[in-house]
Amino acid sequence: MTTLFDPIRFGHIEAANHIVMAPLTRNRAGPGQVPTILMATYYEQRASAGLIVSEAAQISPSGQGYLDTPGIYNAEQVSGWRRIADAVHAQGGKLVMQLWHVGRISHTSLQPGGQRPVSSTARRANANTFTTNGFEAVSAPRALRLDELPGIVDAYKEAARSAMNAGCDGIEVHGANGYLLEQFLRDSINDRTDGYGGSKANRVRLPMEVMSAIASEVGPGRTGLRLSPVTPVNDAGQDSDAQGLFNLLLEQLAPLNLAFIHVIEGATGGARDVAPFDYGALRSRFKSGNEHGAWIVNNAYTRTMAMGVIASGAADMVAFGRPFISNPDLVNRLRLNAPLAAVNVESLYGGGAAGYTDYPVLDPEIAVRLEPGGQPGTDFDYRHGA
Repeated sequence: MTTLFDPIRFGHIEAANHIVMAPLTRNRAGPGQVPTILMATYYEQRASAGLIVSEAAQISPSGQGYLDTPGIYNAEQVSGWRRIADAVHAQGGKLVMQLWHVGRISHTSLQPGGQRPVSSTARRANANTFTTNGFEAVSAPRALRLDELPGIVDAYKEAARSAMNAGCDGIEVHGANGYLLEQFLRDSINDRTDGYGGSKANRVRLPMEVMSAIASEVGPGRTGLRLSPVTPVNDAGQDSDAQGLFNLLLEQLAPLNLAFIHVIEGATGGARDVAPFDYGALRSRFKSGNEHGAWIVNNAYTRTMAMGVIASGAADMVAFGRPFISNPDLVNRLRLNAPLAAVNVESLYGGGAAGYTDYPVLDPEIAVRLEPGGQPGTDFDYRHGA
């Protein structure tokens, strides 16, 4: 029987276990959105995860939506990410970079020349972002023109190439949480009347063009996609037929033979039952003809739940978010069913080492007591994959 702690191969990536560190925005990039040495330390500390999915990196200056998030569109940023990839690899870990364009979840102060953010729509989201003034309402966007969409696809492809040049093991495209690609997917946001709006087939077009371009550029065995079919975050209202929409998307993705699909079940960092949805139907479409691709599940998984879905084969990997912030040795704590250190919520976004790289690993004396034959703890709740 496969366990959470056994090695796994998916696509062209080999991982030491079935545990994924979910992408977590921490807003600690340096000037010019360049990843820092401190960020390299942070990821190095957590490299016991079978796979680390990096915090999202914007594919272009217009893709930025939050203060001090890293980019992956110039040479200085590539060098910064290279330090991170090298640090993770030195500890035996694997790193894939999450690529995003936030679309309308941005503010004019973060956009080149103070311009409006771009989206599938000109409707402003009822959402906040993080700027030099702290959290404030996002700005009204403008709808992308048809002639601009090939440039969006090219920016994703070039960012993927840069991520691989930085030494990453693969790419995860952020197609979730109400950001640009989901702004095209959901009819609650997408109000276009051209070939990228209206029908489901039209609304999956841009995500498919992006995924096809990246798979062609870096190889499908190193390409993955993150989805959140029903999460309401960032003013992402429910699609009128979410099941049908995402079933179609997975059917079109299946021939690409991607390395993985990473699915947020329910509301990101919240209720798993926020809306009815059959995730198994998506998994069956992804697995159709793609036995080497990994199905990664995320959101509010306890240790027992995680072990159960791996043992049953319902999932191939389980992603944990916030627990990795305050528990750099989360893999060991999961193995031993050990207590968790609490997250310092005041230091989640921005700042320096405090609440970032200063969380301790498990006390060796506690670890000894929790070894097989010792006294295991309760089934701790490892929640909030972000």
